[in-house]
Amino acid sequence: MPNIKSAKKRMELSRKWNEANRKKRATLRTAIRKVRGAETAEDATEFYQRAVVLIDRAANQNLIHRNKAARIKSRLSKHIQAL
Repeated sequence: MPNIKSAKKRMELSRKWNEANRKKRATLRTAIRKVRGAETAEDATEFYQRAVVLIDRAANQNLIHRNKAARIKSRLSKHIQAL
């Protein structure tokens, strides 16, 4: 445990950010799972459009790397084309 006031504050803020990032990452993973689990191409396309927004937002917030975001979007679009 930190003894210095500023270190205590940093620890608390870090915990809050970590929790917020965990929730955002979980939402992102759920959106990706919905695309992969869709039965028809139409459903998958609809879920894909929502997922792209979340993926781009996560990349802009440095939650995931921008190259990873591009890779995820590419793989999802290939999955939809295969349906």
